[in-house]
Amino acid sequence: METKETKPILSVKELARYLKVSPYSIYKLAREGKIPGFKVGNKLRFDLEAVLEALKKLGL
Repeated sequence: METKETKPILSVKELARYLKVSPYSIYKLAREGKIPGFKVGNKLRFDLEAVLEALKKLGL
């Protein structure tokens, strides 16, 4: 039986803590389209791997 590997999905606060920046910075980066995010209800969520890849491409 195969199992899917789960990807880490983070909230704004969790991602901010992980990257050691303010939640405001996360909202700003998402609004500008610099990091990928998606909505679950009215909350933003982020795939950690996709965010780290996007930041690498930006040189951050």
